[in-house]
Amino acid sequence: MKPLLLVLLLISLSACQVIQGATDVAADPNSTITKPVSYEVTQNITLVNEGPLQPEKHHIWVALIDDQMPYQEIVSRDIQPANFAVVSDEYGNQYAEFDFKDLSPGNSAQININYEVAVNELTYDLAECDGDLPNENNQPELHIESNNPQIISLAEELSLPGQTVCEQVRSYYDYLGDNLVYSFNGDDWGAQAALGKMGADCTEYSSLLIALSRAAGIPARYVEGLLFLNENDTNEARQEHAWVEVFLPGHGWAPVDPTLGRSTLTREQHFARYTPNHIVVTNGRHPSTLRGASYWSHLYWPGDSTTIRLQDAEWTITPLTATQTP
Repeated sequence: MKPLLLVLLLISLSACQVIQGATDVAADPNSTITKPVSYEVTQNITLVNEGPLQPEKHHIWVALIDDQMPYQEIVSRDIQPANFAVVSDEYGNQYAEFDFKDLSPGNSAQININYEVAVNELTYDLAECDGDLPNENNQPELHIESNNPQIISLAEELSLPGQTVCEQVRSYYDYLGDNLVYSFNGDDWGAQAALGKMGADCTEYSSLLIALSRAAGIPARYVEGLLFLNENDTNEARQEHAWVEVFLPGHGWAPVDPTLGRSTLTREQHFARYTPNHIVVTNGRHPSTLRGASYWSHLYWPGDSTTIRLQDAEWTITPLTATQTP
């Protein structure tokens, strides 16, 4: 059998239609949702066949931005070309699956996706942090090495007697902000690597916070999405971003962004708070449909006589209402 070729990238939804909004209520009665910020989000992907042959198989799976209450609602969406199938994965993420096997040599294929997304600001009141923890999202997995002895030892060291779960997670969050050095690496090193001296970006910050939480038996899970950046935000993170949800007793799943919270000046704004410059794309550390990629994956065959090159892939995020970023 000829080799398979795998390529990677980003988002989507379901051909031109208006989406009915979900009820604007927070899941936790101790949280507060303020006025949403609306964005126009556009994704463009262009693929070019530079090989001598037309592929026998050529599929691309693009993750769909969806309603994620209480964080965001999809007001409208338009996907072109309109000929695609919708598939889902083990985390409940949905994808538009395109078949481009008819892409002949010298020609290009384009995917254009447009959304209007309303994003809420969300604040939790953690005065009370009592209750049971669910038995889920608390086991080690690839790049979340919560069974690593170094991570277990650190989680124990940072957990003081008598702390609530909220206080435990806050101690992990503060440790990351005080000790990790942000450096975009473009790789997927995982939690254990973040404890070294190589630097860390949002994937490592998020993976280590999840691993420390899970090492203490606290459920935590990975979120990947987009970050609307003002001109002054470019040194804080990148547009393609990752953050965390942690289960806090009495509150449920609460958002935490350890990357944006690394500065003491912004730390309070990203613990059990959701700033409305975040847009969720996928949930889960390694969704199976993406085959190790982020946002989209690309597969064609045969790979030794067909060359499909990614010519262009970009996001454009335009605020439609005044942003409330920190």
